[in-house]
Amino acid sequence: MNDTGLPAGRIRPMTAADVAVVEELERQLFPLDAWPLQMFEDELAQPETRSYYVAVDALDRVIAYAGLMCIEPIADVQTIAVVPEREGQGIGTQLLTLLIEEAARRNARDVLLEVRADNPRAQRLYRWFGFEQIHIRPRYYRDGVDALIMRLELDRWNGVPGSSGTTPTLQTEPTAHTEEPEDVR
Repeated sequence: MNDTGLPAGRIRPMTAADVAVVEELERQLFPLDAWPLQMFEDELAQPETRSYYVAVDALDRVIAYAGLMCIEPIADVQTIAVVPEREGQGIGTQLLTLLIEEAARRNARDVLLEVRADNPRAQRLYRWFGFEQIHIRPRYYRDGVDALIMRLELDRWNGVPGSSGTTPTLQTEPTAHTEEPEDVR
């Protein structure tokens, strides 16, 4: 149990069976910029350069999801979202940590992401992890809000800030890794 009395759950690789639920959450959480179902299906179909995860509660309901694209030497956080009723419980931190670790495993040097200029909560999380703003994409989102481009240099990342053996909120299932991906270019 976590401090809200809700079952904690676990993080596992996203599967095709999760896509419909994730896409529904996407529409609820990002109504103006939601990815269509096909986009999630296309992303999952590229495991040599993509890694997607879902966080599920103890009843196996999806409560968060995240994805990474990595083509050496750059990794890009494609998406990360937590349902509002589970925000502030460390789930986003765990997912972001998992994406960064995956980027390092895939030999990325930098992790990039875009964040809405009007989302200070997400910006604080990324800065806490060591991301630095490197650019602005004016009017990037459909409603005209700018995107802040942020970068984390992996050789400067020392793990989750303030973590000293703290117990994770959710159990992370191991990912079955194959041989290192070949250059896809």
